[in-house]
Amino acid sequence: MIEGLKPYPEMKPSGVTWLGDVPTHWEATRVKHLFRSKKVVNSDRRETNVLSLTLRGVVNNDPENPEGLVPKDYATYQIFEAEDLVFKLIDLENLRTSRVGLVHERGIMSSAYVRISLNSDGYIRYFYHQFFDLYARGIYNQLGAGVRSTLGASDLLNLTIAVPPPSEQEAIVCFVEHADRLIGRYIRAKQALIKLLEEQKQAIIHQAVTRGLDFGVSLKSSGVRWLGDIPIHWQVASLGRHIDLLTGFPFRSEGFTIGDTDIRLLRGVNVTPGAIRWEDVVRWPAVGAASLREYELREGDVVLGMDRPMVGSGTRVAVVSTQDLPSLLLQRVARIRPLSSLSAEYLVHLLRGPGFSNYLAPIFTGVSVPHMSPAQIRNFAVPLPPKEEQHAIVCELRSRVSVLGETMAASLKEIALLREYRTRLIADVVTGKLDVREAAARLPVEVGGEDAEMFDAADDLAGEELAEELTEEEAA
Repeated sequence: MIEGLKPYPEMKPSGVTWLGDVPTHWEATRVKHLFRSKKVVNSDRRETNVLSLTLRGVVNNDPENPEGLVPKDYATYQIFEAEDLVFKLIDLENLRTSRVGLVHERGIMSSAYVRISLNSDGYIRYFYHQFFDLYARGIYNQLGAGVRSTLGASDLLNLTIAVPPPSEQEAIVCFVEHADRLIGRYIRAKQALIKLLEEQKQAIIHQAVTRGLDFGVSLKSSGVRWLGDIPIHWQVASLGRHIDLLTGFPFRSEGFTIGDTDIRLLRGVNVTPGAIRWEDVVRWPAVGAASLREYELREGDVVLGMDRPMVGSGTRVAVVSTQDLPSLLLQRVARIRPLSSLSAEYLVHLLRGPGFSNYLAPIFTGVSVPHMSPAQIRNFAVPLPPKEEQHAIVCELRSRVSVLGETMAASLKEIALLREYRTRLIADVVTGKLDVREAAARLPVEVGGEDAEMFDAADDLAGEELAEELTEEEAA
């Protein structure tokens, strides 16, 4: 992708595991020799420009309509200046959260964040990229592993970083940001393709589950706005008449365990569109599960996240597999078992389609954190063909969307490889494994436009993008 890169001719040990060898003319020095950390509290409330450290970097926040958590009093916030670096080194067990940002203007942010300012010669964007590289490679999380879940200002100031001459810092920034933009364009193109394929897939499914497979069939009005006309021999019924619905047990968090022999609790966080994920798992003592058999999940159960059920890639609904068992149902997750009149796979298509989201839209209008009730699930009006026709529709959909799924899965793999390549490339450049001085000198000057803006790798890690939330299993 980027040609002509070569290693530096002479290297020396840095003495730090995550840096390895560095060029002989570079320095490996502690952060405290280059930066200072000073907390200036906004005690007089003079500063009103609220900033936030997010997965998109440092952004302006509207105190009247804030993004994220806000304090009772902004007098507790600390003041940051332009070109400060800000770090969120708390909750290090959370592997997917913002960690470092470059402040673009004077403002205030949480007093829990670490602020450092460059007090020597250097190019601040170079140091931002080196600190961001430590975030991308999970170094902060490794340093805070075990009983520690927070790193303080002194921990950060005692880290050792690689410091090339100032002119070389500028060349590295030029190259890194060019490479970041280039790789970002490829990723965005792949994400756009996935979104188009998903829209095509949903259109095919919606057509099949609302009109069937016979395009010449006579139609009748369904009486449901989102549904429109349906085949004349179909019924429209409330979902509750054709399912056994159960919501989870209110397990108390103080009773959660992490023992491998205890039983997993299926929480809302585990239910994603098309798949159940167990990266974040809590358990319940096996000895106490005997009295909770009503909440045991079975293979083939359909589960639906009731808090914020709609996300970027669809409804948080999935089917329980043998790999998900044994597990118990926690509150705010619905377990749906279709009765004999309804195919489970046909039901999943209905719940993941635009009809269900259209049904929920007016219910959730004006609600900041949407919540579903069991009654709202039961009241969902569904088109119901005869059972044998449901099976025919499901079989046809498997065939028609399989090619789309394969293309989406391939694109997801390409995105993963591009991200891996970007992380490795930037790490090699900012730690001196690759000499980019000649390559940087040959780069074209990019002026204006979206493509000239740095592609923010942190934004690429956010959880709302379609390509982020899709899994290979659901794509297929």
